[in-house]
Amino acid sequence: MTTVSSSSRQTVELAPFYGLPVALIVAAVPLLFLQIWVSLAIALLGTFLLFQTVVIRLRFTETDLDVYRGDRLLRRFPYRDWQNWRIFWPSLPILFYFREVNSIHFLPVLFDPQVLRQCLETRCPRS
Repeated sequence: MTTVSSSSRQTVELAPFYGLPVALIVAAVPLLFLQIWVSLAIALLGTFLLFQTVVIRLRFTETDLDVYRGDRLLRRFPYRDWQNWRIFWPSLPILFYFREVNSIHFLPVLFDPQVLRQCLETRCPRS
């Protein structure tokens, strides 16, 4: 976890978590002997997620969840618009869901799952 301070507010940038993409790539290897096309599809998905893990960053600010690619802001999600959030399968977190007033978002867990949960509970507590 990287913490960036800006004046009196604290911004938390989540560290990358390579568990999901690496697990998909490893799972594709034995499938290669059973179903080559399924194996290739899973390996391709794992490789894509590995690339995303390297380049995408989530930053929790005081008021928003910001999604960055490198230093470029891709999207800002203000907490005031959030209605609900959930991390699926807490023992093996692979999917992060949150609902805003006008849309629903699903993100693979490519970030430190414990810090993700802590930031969500602190900045956007469930009602």
